[in-house]
Amino acid sequence: MEGLLDHLLREELSAVGGVDRAVSEFIRITDQLLPRRVFTRIVPELLNGGRTQAGTPVRPQLLGSDPACLADNAARLAELNPPGIDLNFGCPAKCVNRHRGGAVLLDEPELLHQIVRAVRAAVPAQIPVSAKMRLGNEDAARMLDCARALEAGGAAELVVHARTKRQGYKPPAYWAEIGAIRAAVALPIVANGEIWTVQDALRARAESGCSDLMLGRGAVADPVLPLALRAHDLGLAAPTRAWALLAPSLLSYWARVKARVGAKHQAGRLKQWLHYLRRTHPEAEALYTAIRTLQQPAEFEAALRAALPQAPCRNLQQTESLLVQTST
Repeated sequence: MEGLLDHLLREELSAVGGVDRAVSEFIRITDQLLPRRVFTRIVPELLNGGRTQAGTPVRPQLLGSDPACLADNAARLAELNPPGIDLNFGCPAKCVNRHRGGAVLLDEPELLHQIVRAVRAAVPAQIPVSAKMRLGNEDAARMLDCARALEAGGAAELVVHARTKRQGYKPPAYWAEIGAIRAAVALPIVANGEIWTVQDALRARAESGCSDLMLGRGAVADPVLPLALRAHDLGLAAPTRAWALLAPSLLSYWARVKARVGAKHQAGRLKQWLHYLRRTHPEAEALYTAIRTLQQPAEFEAALRAALPQAPCRNLQQTESLLVQTST
């Protein structure tokens, strides 16, 4: 989710709670060895033990098609001691695919194997190398070949987005196809795609056979979703004050954006997140309507603070405490 789910938003989503691990937006590898500052700029969590401030581990993700260059960059990245390194074979963006990156590589299982094998060999054994793929590029004909190639190359885990590149993000997601991949390889498999609610998550688990899920747009649209799913798994009541949990996150996110983003684009960044939140929170729709035409940071912030409730819960420990309290 390049351009939206960067380290600024990762901090907020992980602080709400329920997230076991995060993956960074992709770092494009072409034909050169990147300096360390590029990795720490995109994944500043590397300067904090590879974790967000709430303690969630973050795996940097690399995207490219040159095995040797990816291996060299993975080796340099490993010097920063990340909690893992992820490889992107799932991005459907045309601008990425045109330059032989992302999901277009799913037509070349042999190349997938070479990339994973080279990166695995370049990275210390204690750092896991995982991969993300879709069901295929234009179709799913080579789906199992790709999964087997990634396993043979040494991937420790595989996330599968349950659509092809051609299918993009158009519903539905074909979670049952992930079950065929699970049967074909011994790797831990994580299901991904079109998970917006706890009910979606339970259906994805049932159809794919996967217990672990990766949430992307669903977690951006409803940051309480991971916490609600965890509550379900623990047999607890779901959080009942969702918007009250999110109000401090919006204010905190605004503060982060002001500190790191140029004034011209600050309001747009928060509106972008609100656009997703509108899908699951009526309060977000009302807030978006109130601030939609505002651009000047001072005016925007005044309207934002006036519209948001002031809620005390802000971090992982506090929200998980609230989760337990709502079950009694």
